[in-house]
Amino acid sequence: MNANALSHVIKRTAVLTATAGLLTAGLLTGPAAASSPAPAFRPAGTLAACAYYNGTALTVYGQRGDRVSQVQCLLANRRYLPWGDVTGYFGPKTRAAVKQFQSRHHLTADGKVGRQTWRALYTA
Repeated sequence: MNANALSHVIKRTAVLTATAGLLTAGLLTGPAAASSPAPAFRPAGTLAACAYYNGTALTVYGQRGDRVSQVQCLLANRRYLPWGDVTGYFGPKTRAAVKQFQSRHHLTADGKVGRQTWRALYTA
């Protein structure tokens, strides 16, 4: 196993361990909780723990995977995207939600999730 693959396995294990701990503590809700479907409505003031990805790599239209799920979860937490659209695929609905978020946070509304948009998603 090369260093990159080992690093990915270690990171993935850490995320899964943290998720299991949150589930056990009853703190993880929403689409990140594998055992329950995503609710269509979330009461005001409650946020799902977005534990798909922890990084700032450029994430763009057409991509699939954990980075996209993280973007979608963060957008859903802020009501820019419905929970049912947290699919792991960066399609037109996600791009529109990203552009709307970027515009409202005085960022270049290009629909690409780069470092500045990641920072805003985590701090907004």
